[in-house]
Amino acid sequence: MLRKPLFSLLRPLAILLVAAAPGIGQAQGAASLDELLEQTRTARAREAQQNQARINQFQQERNRRAQMLSEAQAELTRENSRANALSAQFDANEKKLTELQAALDAKLGNLGEMFGVVRQVAGDFASVAYNSMVSAQYPERETFARKLSESKALASIEDLERLWFEMQREMTESGRVTKFSTKVINLEGQEQDTAVVRLGGFTASSEDGFLTYLPGEREFAVLSRQPASRFVSPNVDLLDETSGYHRATLDPTRGTLLSVLVQTPKLGEQIKFGGLVGYLILAVGAIGLIMAAVRFIALSAVSAKVNSQRKDTSNASEGNPLGRVLAVYYKDPNVDQETLQLRLDEAVLKEIPALESWLPAIKMIAAVGPLMGLLGTVTGMILTFQQITLFGTGDPKIMADGISQALVTTVMGLVVAIPMVLIHAYLAGRSKNIVQILDEEAAGLIAEHAEKQHGRTA
Repeated sequence: MLRKPLFSLLRPLAILLVAAAPGIGQAQGAASLDELLEQTRTARAREAQQNQARINQFQQERNRRAQMLSEAQAELTRENSRANALSAQFDANEKKLTELQAALDAKLGNLGEMFGVVRQVAGDFASVAYNSMVSAQYPERETFARKLSESKALASIEDLERLWFEMQREMTESGRVTKFSTKVINLEGQEQDTAVVRLGGFTASSEDGFLTYLPGEREFAVLSRQPASRFVSPNVDLLDETSGYHRATLDPTRGTLLSVLVQTPKLGEQIKFGGLVGYLILAVGAIGLIMAAVRFIALSAVSAKVNSQRKDTSNASEGNPLGRVLAVYYKDPNVDQETLQLRLDEAVLKEIPALESWLPAIKMIAAVGPLMGLLGTVTGMILTFQQITLFGTGDPKIMADGISQALVTTVMGLVVAIPMVLIHAYLAGRSKNIVQILDEEAAGLIAEHAEKQHGRTA
């Protein structure tokens, strides 16, 4: 009678125990209190076993952590000792370095100033090597000198010896004529390997003419415009020479005079400066030269025929002036003296216009040339003053065209006039010589005729 109420009282307690123990909840529901009690006892034993395992694990981890802490503390102690030792060593090294630096400074003395001079000299030589055309043959020396001048460390013996060697080589190459092959920029802007003749450090040339040195590229380039051939030819011929003394063109200013020389206007450019008036002067001068040449040929032929006729006066030829004068005499040899003299004078006068033809035109050209030059001078000055009015006098190049025209046309007028005056004088002299021969022969005929008449009268 009492078991059932007791069971009723213990059942809620069992339910609480099952809910509190997860392992118990997984078991099958107990059919009786004994079974429930057994399950509870088993769960408690298993839980106690698990708890003991956890405790053992926690104790092992605690012991391991304690050991690690002990090791870390021991390592910290060792490192602190090492740090103190290193600090003491550092202080000792600092003191020793200070002492050594003081000893080094004391031993160096003026050596530091010497290396300062070395760096300064290296910098100066780097500038010389940069602008020297010798660097086209030895391009690495400028880089070496530049690094040495910028170095903060003391130069080594090898660096000092090389600096001396490079300076000595610059002096040696400045007095040497050298032929070598290097890259040259041609007129098309392309690089090509070309044989180059270098006259010291002053002038370089190739088969295309004079070269200019480009310091930035350490290469040569052909001048876009070459001077007269009399300057270029001797240097080009040096490419085929191997020894001996030879003529050559050298620019002691290292290219300055050559650059000015190539800018000098050539003959064609100077003619262009004369403008329209200059071309007219040249045209008139050319016409005068053609007329003078034709007149010279004609007078030479007439003079040759007259001289030939003079050697044989008995056979008069109508193909020359003297022959025609002689023919007048031989047509009527018995005429009286006065009539003969008049006929011969008339024959000589007829020949004079042909002998003196074109001479007045040549003389006129000689007089017109300076006048046309003066005309060009005036028009050039007018152009100059117009440019001054428009642009002022700030830039002399603006007035250069007008001044060039004024001066060039004056020169052209004189260049045309002076030869024309000389040519006219020469041709007029030759014409007068022929006329004089005709007069002499006519006078001789009159005298011969007078002697014949005197002999007849006697």
